[in-house]
Amino acid sequence: MKLNTLKPAPGSKSDRHRVGRGVGSGWGKTAGRGHKGQRARSGGFHKVGFEGGQMPLHRRLPKRGFNSPTRNDVAEVRTSELQAIGATDIDLDVLKAAGIVSRRALAAKVIVSGELKRKVALKEILVTKGARSMIEAAGGSIAITPKPEPDPKKKDRKAKKAEKAAKAAQAAAKPEEAPKA
Repeated sequence: MKLNTLKPAPGSKSDRHRVGRGVGSGWGKTAGRGHKGQRARSGGFHKVGFEGGQMPLHRRLPKRGFNSPTRNDVAEVRTSELQAIGATDIDLDVLKAAGIVSRRALAAKVIVSGELKRKVALKEILVTKGARSMIEAAGGSIAITPKPEPDPKKKDRKAKKAEKAAKAAQAAAKPEEAPKA
């Protein structure tokens, strides 16, 4: 067998129907479209799910639930998976490289499941209370940088804006005295 001698099995390939090419073809005259009606016309079709003006099924059924855009942002990591990793310093990149966490994950959180008997140092990885106690009992450490405090100037601006709005509302509520003539 050579590449230049390959051909499809007999009967597996057939020519496409060339409709509307005479009565002898079996697909002449109406060309498989039947007589009259919307589907017989050129351009005679409606959108998917159209039911002739009746309320379509996808609108008759109630809406339910929603798709969270942030569902897979924080990945769960079991303590038993930390035990299996060879590295002692563990951060998100190490977990991604080991295939424990999805490449799309923006953060990871360690949960208690299985045992952890070796010392690990977690960097920028969230932990549950139970997992924290288990890691610290094994001699490990958890390092998370604290969130920065909000800018005090912005807070002051917001307070001043609210104060100004309150004064304006108070002034509008007072009945204005008409000048005496």
